[in-house]
Amino acid sequence: MDAVSIHEAKTHFSRLVARAEAGEEIVVRRGATPVAKIVAYHAPTAPRRPGALKGQIAVGEDFDDTPDEFAEYTA
Repeated sequence: MDAVSIHEAKTHFSRLVARAEAGEEIVVRRGATPVAKIVAYHAPTAPRRPGALKGQIAVGEDFDDTPDEFAEYTA
C-alpha cells in the first residue's frame, strides 16, 4: 500500500486511479496523517431486494419499553 500527499494525489490523480483499478490501494495523507484511501470500485453482484429477510427477523414485544435501570431518568 503506497502513501501519497494530497498535493501529489491532486497532481497525479489519473495515474493513481489507474493503479487503484489494477488492484492497488493508495493512502492519501495530510502531512504524516492518513486521511483517505483510493481503491477500485466494485459494483454489488446482485441487486438488493426489499423484503428478502421477511419472516427471519423478530422484534420482541418489549422493544420500546424502558429498561428498569433507566426508570429514574424518565420519571
